[in-house]
Amino acid sequence: MITRRAAFSWSVLSLQQCFSSAINYLCSGVLCLCHTCFTAFPAGSGIFLPCTCYPMIMTMKHFLSIKDLKQSEAVTLVHRAYEMKKTNYRSDLLKGKMLALIFEKASTRTRTSFEVGIHQLGGDTMFMTPRDSQLGRSEPLKDTARVLSRFVDGLVIRTFGQEKLDEFVEYGSIPVINALTDEYHPCQIMSDLLTMYERTPDFSDLIVSWVGDGNNMAHSWINAAVYFPFQLNIAVPRGYEPQREILERASQMGAKVWITHDPKEAVAGAHYINTDVWASMGQEEEQKKREKAFAGFEVNRELLALADPECKVLHCLPAHRGEEISEEVLEGPQSVVWDQAENRLHMQKAIIEWVFSK
Repeated sequence: MITRRAAFSWSVLSLQQCFSSAINYLCSGVLCLCHTCFTAFPAGSGIFLPCTCYPMIMTMKHFLSIKDLKQSEAVTLVHRAYEMKKTNYRSDLLKGKMLALIFEKASTRTRTSFEVGIHQLGGDTMFMTPRDSQLGRSEPLKDTARVLSRFVDGLVIRTFGQEKLDEFVEYGSIPVINALTDEYHPCQIMSDLLTMYERTPDFSDLIVSWVGDGNNMAHSWINAAVYFPFQLNIAVPRGYEPQREILERASQMGAKVWITHDPKEAVAGAHYINTDVWASMGQEEEQKKREKAFAGFEVNRELLALADPECKVLHCLPAHRGEEISEEVLEGPQSVVWDQAENRLHMQKAIIEWVFSK
Protein backbone atom coordinates (compact mmCIF):
# COMPACT_ATOMS: atom_id res chain seq x y z
CA MET A 1 0.00 0.00 0.00
CA ILE A 2 1.33 3.43 -0.91
CA THR A 3 1.34 5.81 2.05
CA ARG A 4 2.35 9.42 2.73
CA ARG A 5 5.72 9.55 4.45
CA ALA A 6 6.75 12.50 6.61
CA ALA A 7 10.38 12.56 5.47
CA PHE A 8 13.23 10.36 4.40
CA SER A 9 16.97 10.72 4.42
CA TRP A 10 19.21 11.06 1.39
CA SER A 11 22.93 10.73 1.80
CA VAL A 12 23.90 12.52 -1.42
CA LEU A 13 21.54 15.47 -1.88
CA SER A 14 18.74 17.34 -0.15
CA LEU A 15 15.30 17.30 -1.70
CA GLN A 16 14.42 20.76 -0.39
CA GLN A 17 15.10 22.28 -3.80
CA CYS A 18 13.74 19.28 -5.71
CA PHE A 19 10.14 18.49 -6.51
CA SER A 20 8.55 20.60 -3.83
CA SER A 21 10.06 18.91 -0.75
CA ALA A 22 10.30 15.32 0.34
CA ILE A 23 7.18 15.44 2.49
CA ASN A 24 5.02 15.46 -0.64
CA TYR A 25 6.31 12.27 -2.18
CA LEU A 26 4.00 9.31 -2.28
CA CYS A 27 6.19 6.51 -0.96
CA SER A 28 6.02 2.88 -0.09
CA GLY A 29 8.84 1.04 1.57
CA VAL A 30 10.38 0.42 -1.84
CA LEU A 31 9.40 3.18 -4.29
CA CYS A 32 8.75 6.93 -4.28
CA LEU A 33 6.85 8.81 -6.97
CA CYS A 34 7.89 12.24 -8.26
CA HIS A 35 4.72 14.34 -8.22
CA THR A 36 6.04 16.55 -11.04
CA CYS A 37 6.79 14.00 -13.76
CA PHE A 38 5.54 10.81 -12.07
CA THR A 39 8.86 9.02 -12.37
CA ALA A 40 9.24 6.23 -9.79
CA PHE A 41 12.57 5.77 -8.02
CA PRO A 42 13.92 3.75 -5.06
CA ALA A 43 12.99 5.15 -1.66
CA GLY A 44 15.96 6.24 0.44
CA SER A 45 18.47 4.83 -2.04
CA GLY A 46 21.03 7.61 -1.55
CA ILE A 47 21.64 7.93 -5.29
CA PHE A 48 21.11 10.81 -7.65
CA LEU A 49 17.53 10.91 -8.83
CA PRO A 50 16.80 9.13 -12.12
CA CYS A 51 13.85 11.52 -12.54
CA THR A 52 13.75 13.52 -15.78
CA CYS A 53 13.14 16.72 -13.77
CA TYR A 54 16.47 16.45 -11.96
CA PRO A 55 18.77 18.36 -14.37
CA MET A 56 16.36 21.29 -14.53
CA ILE A 57 15.85 21.47 -10.76
CA MET A 58 19.54 21.36 -9.93
CA THR A 59 20.30 24.34 -12.21
CA MET A 60 17.22 26.40 -11.33
CA LYS A 61 17.63 29.85 -9.77
CA HIS A 62 15.17 32.02 -7.85
CA PHE A 63 15.31 35.74 -7.05
CA LEU A 64 13.70 36.11 -3.64
CA SER A 65 15.83 38.73 -1.86
CA ILE A 66 19.15 40.51 -2.28
CA LYS A 67 20.63 38.58 0.63
CA ASP A 68 20.19 35.33 -1.31
CA LEU A 69 22.60 36.56 -3.99
CA LYS A 70 26.35 36.37 -3.88
CA GLN A 71 28.06 39.76 -3.77
CA SER A 72 29.49 39.21 -7.25
CA GLU A 73 26.02 38.42 -8.58
CA ALA A 74 24.50 41.57 -7.08
CA VAL A 75 27.23 43.78 -8.55
CA THR A 76 27.01 42.04 -11.92
CA LEU A 77 23.25 42.62 -12.07
CA VAL A 78 23.76 46.38 -11.72
CA HIS A 79 26.43 46.41 -14.42
CA ARG A 80 24.35 44.22 -16.72
CA ALA A 81 21.23 46.37 -16.34
CA TYR A 82 23.35 49.44 -17.14
CA GLU A 83 24.57 47.78 -20.35
CA MET A 84 21.05 46.73 -21.29
CA LYS A 85 19.80 50.28 -20.89
CA LYS A 86 22.59 51.75 -23.00
CA THR A 87 21.99 49.30 -25.86
CA ASN A 88 18.17 49.09 -25.69
CA TYR A 89 18.78 45.36 -25.31
CA ARG A 90 16.56 42.72 -26.89
CA SER A 91 17.00 38.95 -27.11
CA ASP A 92 15.18 35.67 -27.69
CA LEU A 93 16.29 34.19 -24.35
CA LEU A 94 12.67 33.48 -23.41
CA LYS A 95 11.47 32.40 -26.84
CA GLY A 96 8.75 29.80 -26.38
CA LYS A 97 8.50 30.47 -22.64
CA MET A 98 5.47 31.68 -20.71
CA LEU A 99 5.81 33.47 -17.36
CA ALA A 100 2.86 33.92 -15.01
CA LEU A 101 2.58 37.17 -13.06
CA ILE A 102 0.67 36.48 -9.85
CA PHE A 103 -0.22 39.81 -8.22
CA GLU A 104 -2.15 39.99 -4.96
CA LYS A 105 -1.27 43.70 -4.72
CA ALA A 106 -2.03 46.38 -7.29
CA SER A 107 0.84 47.65 -9.40
CA THR A 108 1.76 50.04 -12.20
CA ARG A 109 5.54 50.07 -12.53
CA THR A 110 6.23 46.51 -11.39
CA ARG A 111 3.66 44.90 -13.62
CA THR A 112 4.46 47.04 -16.67
CA SER A 113 8.23 46.69 -16.36
CA PHE A 114 8.02 42.91 -16.00
CA GLU A 115 5.55 42.44 -18.84
CA VAL A 116 7.50 44.68 -21.21
CA GLY A 117 10.84 43.22 -20.10
CA ILE A 118 9.70 39.63 -20.62
CA HIS A 119 8.42 40.47 -24.11
CA GLN A 120 11.68 42.24 -24.96
CA LEU A 121 13.48 39.02 -24.03
CA GLY A 122 11.25 37.01 -26.36
CA GLY A 123 8.79 35.57 -23.85
CA ASP A 124 5.07 35.76 -23.19
CA THR A 125 3.16 36.60 -20.03
CA MET A 126 -0.13 35.85 -18.35
CA PHE A 127 -1.47 37.96 -15.48
CA MET A 128 -3.32 36.46 -12.51
CA THR A 129 -4.97 37.98 -9.45
CA PRO A 130 -7.03 36.40 -6.65
CA ARG A 131 -10.17 37.78 -8.30
CA ASP A 132 -9.76 35.77 -11.48
CA SER A 133 -8.20 32.58 -10.14
CA GLN A 134 -8.66 29.98 -7.43
CA LEU A 135 -6.13 31.91 -5.31
CA GLY A 136 -9.07 34.00 -4.18
CA ARG A 137 -11.07 30.91 -3.17
CA SER A 138 -8.61 29.47 -0.65
CA GLU A 139 -7.00 26.88 -2.89
CA PRO A 140 -3.78 25.86 -1.11
CA LEU A 141 -0.69 27.56 -2.52
CA LYS A 142 1.10 24.23 -2.75
CA ASP A 143 -1.59 23.00 -5.15
CA THR A 144 -1.33 26.15 -7.28
CA ALA A 145 2.47 25.89 -7.34
CA ARG A 146 2.43 22.31 -8.57
CA VAL A 147 -0.24 22.93 -11.21
CA LEU A 148 1.34 26.11 -12.60
CA SER A 149 4.71 24.33 -12.77
CA ARG A 150 3.16 22.13 -15.46
CA PHE A 151 1.79 25.06 -17.48
CA VAL A 152 4.32 27.91 -17.33
CA ASP A 153 8.08 28.38 -17.17
CA GLY A 154 8.39 30.86 -14.32
CA LEU A 155 6.50 32.88 -11.72
CA VAL A 156 6.72 36.58 -10.89
CA ILE A 157 4.88 37.05 -7.60
CA ARG A 158 3.74 40.22 -5.83
CA THR A 159 2.13 39.29 -2.54
CA PHE A 160 1.96 39.90 1.20
CA GLY A 161 3.94 37.42 3.30
CA GLN A 162 7.41 36.25 2.28
CA GLU A 163 6.36 32.78 3.39
CA LYS A 164 4.06 32.59 0.37
CA LEU A 165 7.07 32.88 -1.94
CA ASP A 166 8.85 30.22 0.05
CA GLU A 167 5.88 27.91 -0.39
CA PHE A 168 5.84 28.43 -4.16
CA VAL A 169 9.54 27.59 -4.24
CA GLU A 170 9.10 24.55 -2.02
CA TYR A 171 6.22 23.00 -3.91
CA GLY A 172 6.85 24.24 -7.45
CA SER A 173 9.49 23.21 -9.95
CA ILE A 174 10.01 26.50 -11.84
CA PRO A 175 11.89 29.73 -11.05
CA VAL A 176 10.24 32.28 -8.76
CA ILE A 177 10.94 36.04 -8.77
CA ASN A 178 9.94 38.28 -5.87
CA ALA A 179 8.09 41.29 -7.30
CA LEU A 180 7.32 42.52 -3.74
CA THR A 181 6.41 41.13 -0.35
CA ASP A 182 5.76 42.80 2.98
CA GLU A 183 9.30 41.90 4.01
CA TYR A 184 11.36 42.68 0.90
CA HIS A 185 11.24 44.62 -2.36
CA PRO A 186 14.52 43.50 -3.96
CA CYS A 187 13.73 44.37 -7.60
CA GLN A 188 13.04 47.99 -6.62
CA ILE A 189 16.25 48.41 -4.65
CA MET A 190 18.36 46.76 -7.36
CA SER A 191 16.96 49.24 -9.87
CA ASP A 192 17.60 52.09 -7.41
CA LEU A 193 21.22 50.97 -7.27
CA LEU A 194 21.27 51.21 -11.06
CA THR A 195 19.96 54.78 -10.80
CA MET A 196 22.79 55.60 -8.42
CA TYR A 197 25.39 53.80 -10.54
CA GLU A 198 24.50 55.90 -13.58
CA ARG A 199 25.51 59.02 -11.66
CA THR A 200 28.12 57.82 -9.16
CA PRO A 201 29.70 54.49 -10.21
CA ASP A 202 31.89 54.45 -7.11
CA PHE A 203 29.70 53.83 -4.05
CA SER A 204 32.52 53.76 -1.51
CA ASP A 205 32.17 57.36 -0.28
CA LEU A 206 28.42 57.72 -0.67
CA ILE A 207 25.87 58.40 2.05
CA VAL A 208 22.43 57.01 1.27
CA SER A 209 19.59 58.13 3.51
CA TRP A 210 16.28 56.37 3.98
CA VAL A 211 13.58 58.57 5.51
CA GLY A 212 10.29 56.95 6.47
CA ASP A 213 9.03 53.54 7.52
CA GLY A 214 11.24 50.58 8.41
CA ASN A 215 9.40 48.56 5.79
CA ASN A 216 10.22 46.19 2.93
CA MET A 217 12.12 48.98 1.16
CA ALA A 218 14.25 49.67 4.22
CA HIS A 219 14.88 45.94 4.66
CA SER A 220 16.10 45.61 1.08
CA TRP A 221 18.31 48.69 1.41
CA ILE A 222 19.86 47.09 4.48
CA ASN A 223 20.51 43.88 2.52
CA ALA A 224 22.06 45.91 -0.30
CA ALA A 225 24.39 47.66 2.16
CA VAL A 226 26.01 44.27 2.83
CA TYR A 227 27.26 44.05 -0.76
CA PHE A 228 27.71 47.70 -1.75
CA PRO A 229 30.08 49.96 0.22
CA PHE A 230 27.86 53.00 0.92
CA GLN A 231 26.90 54.35 4.32
CA LEU A 232 23.19 53.79 4.93
CA ASN A 233 21.45 56.19 7.33
CA ILE A 234 17.89 55.23 8.23
CA ALA A 235 15.52 57.69 9.91
CA VAL A 236 12.30 56.18 11.26
CA PRO A 237 9.83 57.21 13.97
CA ARG A 238 10.02 55.27 17.21
CA GLY A 239 8.14 52.02 16.90
CA TYR A 240 8.64 51.78 13.14
CA GLU A 241 12.20 50.45 13.08
CA PRO A 242 13.34 47.75 10.64
CA GLN A 243 13.32 44.15 11.84
CA ARG A 244 16.10 43.55 14.35
CA GLU A 245 17.27 40.27 12.82
CA ILE A 246 17.73 41.90 9.40
CA LEU A 247 19.81 44.68 10.97
CA GLU A 248 21.88 42.28 13.05
CA ARG A 249 22.65 40.05 10.09
CA ALA A 250 23.74 43.01 7.97
CA SER A 251 25.94 44.41 10.73
CA GLN A 252 27.61 41.04 11.24
CA MET A 253 28.38 40.92 7.51
CA GLY A 254 29.99 44.36 7.52
CA ALA A 255 27.20 46.67 6.34
CA LYS A 256 27.48 50.29 7.42
CA VAL A 257 23.97 51.00 8.70
CA TRP A 258 22.95 53.66 11.21
CA ILE A 259 19.47 54.03 12.68
CA THR A 260 18.16 57.35 14.01
CA HIS A 261 14.80 58.84 14.89
CA ASP A 262 15.79 62.26 13.56
CA PRO A 263 15.52 62.73 9.78
CA LYS A 264 17.77 65.78 9.95
CA GLU A 265 20.60 63.65 11.30
CA ALA A 266 20.03 60.98 8.65
CA VAL A 267 20.21 63.34 5.66
CA ALA A 268 23.18 65.41 6.83
CA GLY A 269 25.69 65.34 3.95
CA ALA A 270 23.70 62.67 2.10
CA HIS A 271 24.28 62.06 -1.59
CA TYR A 272 20.95 60.24 -2.06
CA ILE A 273 17.73 60.57 -0.09
CA ASN A 274 15.09 57.90 -0.57
CA THR A 275 11.56 57.74 0.79
CA ASP A 276 8.26 55.90 0.39
CA VAL A 277 4.63 56.27 1.40
CA TRP A 278 3.97 56.15 5.13
CA ALA A 279 1.21 53.54 4.85
CA SER A 280 1.97 50.71 2.43
CA MET A 281 -0.60 48.50 0.73
CA GLY A 282 -2.48 46.61 3.40
CA GLN A 283 -1.87 49.35 6.01
CA GLU A 284 -4.49 51.83 4.80
CA GLU A 285 -6.44 51.57 8.04
CA GLU A 286 -3.35 52.92 9.85
CA GLN A 287 -3.14 56.04 7.67
CA LYS A 288 -4.25 58.58 10.29
CA LYS A 289 -2.15 57.00 13.02
CA ARG A 290 0.88 57.00 10.76
CA GLU A 291 0.38 60.60 9.70
CA LYS A 292 0.82 61.59 13.34
CA ALA A 293 3.79 59.30 13.92
CA PHE A 294 5.59 60.45 10.76
CA ALA A 295 5.11 64.18 11.28
CA GLY A 296 8.43 65.86 10.51
CA PHE A 297 9.54 63.07 8.15
CA GLU A 298 8.53 64.80 4.92
CA VAL A 299 11.37 65.13 2.41
CA ASN A 300 11.03 68.82 1.64
CA ARG A 301 13.21 71.78 0.73
CA GLU A 302 14.29 72.34 4.34
CA LEU A 303 15.41 68.75 4.78
CA LEU A 304 17.10 68.63 1.38
CA ALA A 305 19.12 71.72 2.28
CA LEU A 306 20.96 69.68 4.93
CA ALA A 307 22.20 67.15 2.38
CA ASP A 308 25.11 67.36 -0.05
CA PRO A 309 24.53 70.19 -2.57
CA GLU A 310 24.43 67.63 -5.40
CA CYS A 311 22.12 65.26 -3.52
CA LYS A 312 19.55 63.37 -5.59
CA VAL A 313 16.11 62.34 -4.36
CA LEU A 314 14.49 58.96 -5.04
CA HIS A 315 10.96 57.73 -4.49
CA CYS A 316 9.67 54.32 -5.60
CA LEU A 317 6.20 55.77 -6.37
CA PRO A 318 3.30 56.23 -6.14
CA ALA A 319 3.97 59.41 -4.17
CA HIS A 320 1.65 61.18 -1.76
CA ARG A 321 2.65 64.77 -2.33
CA GLY A 322 2.52 66.78 0.87
CA GLU A 323 3.03 63.72 3.05
CA GLU A 324 6.32 61.83 2.68
CA ILE A 325 7.60 64.21 -0.02
CA SER A 326 6.76 67.74 -1.07
CA GLU A 327 5.58 68.63 -4.56
CA GLU A 328 8.50 71.05 -4.84
CA VAL A 329 11.13 68.36 -4.22
CA LEU A 330 9.43 65.63 -6.24
CA GLU A 331 9.19 67.89 -9.29
CA GLY A 332 12.45 69.71 -8.60
CA PRO A 333 15.87 69.50 -10.30
CA GLN A 334 17.32 67.13 -7.69
CA SER A 335 14.59 64.54 -8.20
CA VAL A 336 15.55 61.48 -10.27
CA VAL A 337 12.31 59.56 -9.70
CA TRP A 338 11.40 59.31 -13.38
CA ASP A 339 14.77 57.80 -14.33
CA GLN A 340 14.36 55.60 -11.26
CA ALA A 341 10.98 54.40 -12.52
CA GLU A 342 12.33 53.67 -16.01
CA ASN A 343 15.19 51.68 -14.55
CA ARG A 344 12.74 49.11 -13.23
CA LEU A 345 12.49 47.82 -16.81
CA HIS A 346 16.22 47.45 -17.32
CA MET A 347 16.83 45.82 -13.96
CA GLN A 348 13.91 43.40 -14.38
CA LYS A 349 15.46 42.30 -17.67
CA ALA A 350 18.84 41.76 -16.01
CA ILE A 351 17.24 39.75 -13.20
CA ILE A 352 15.21 37.62 -15.63
CA GLU A 353 18.31 36.99 -17.74
CA TRP A 354 20.22 35.91 -14.62
CA VAL A 355 17.41 33.59 -13.52
CA PHE A 356 16.99 31.90 -16.90
CA SER A 357 20.61 31.75 -18.07
CA LYS A 358 22.45 28.48 -17.52
